[in-house]
Amino acid sequence: MQQLKPPSSLEETKPPLLRRLLITLAALLIAAFAALMLTKTLPYYSFEKGIHFLTTKSDETNDNPWFRAGFYVHITTSLVVLVLGLLQWLPPVARRGLRLHRWLGYGYVGGILALAAPSGLVLARFANGGLVAQVGFSLQCGVWWLATWAAYRAARQRQWPRHVEWMVRSYAVTLAALALRGESYLMYYAFHTKPIETYLTVTWLSWVGNLVVAEVLLELGLGRYFLREIMGRLGRNLGA
Repeated sequence: MQQLKPPSSLEETKPPLLRRLLITLAALLIAAFAALMLTKTLPYYSFEKGIHFLTTKSDETNDNPWFRAGFYVHITTSLVVLVLGLLQWLPPVARRGLRLHRWLGYGYVGGILALAAPSGLVLARFANGGLVAQVGFSLQCGVWWLATWAAYRAARQRQWPRHVEWMVRSYAVTLAALALRGESYLMYYAFHTKPIETYLTVTWLSWVGNLVVAEVLLELGLGRYFLREIMGRLGRNLGA
């Protein structure tokens, strides 16, 4: 069974200033997006049907109990796991100890496996854009579930490098919501694509593109960085 080396052997050198700066900026961007999504989500809890995104759905869809249940579960749990996942990547949180790391991890993994991904599959059935969008969102939820499960299984087996790598992939799919909105604005305002072309493109690009970026970053050493900075700080307890 693979053991994680203690922090003294993993933390051979401090991370370069530029790397720390980039990760800090990325964390601030994600935190800002989470705050923005909270302001966008709160109006939906009036449970009215004529609000924002719901106006793009037919009356039949808005009256469907499966759609409404899936919608409210998804918008709630997706925001929660976005925040929980971000906290897991922050070294100051890792310094708070193993118990907090585990409870945040249970919340993240359980939120995706039991709620966010399954409810996303329900919403995929009602996606605008026809079969292309429905398949795209369905595959996204399936990959999200499997990547998160793989990360959880690796942790249970104490295979920490694999755990970190699969968590990076899982969180890359979690960030698809951020990518979808950013890519939509870029395509529509910079490249003047038609709304339906933009929508169908970002349906796939938002999560496939994130996974490609994740693999590139893992090849460049992001997994080793988090293994040292996050898991290394928990090493003595994790290896016990």
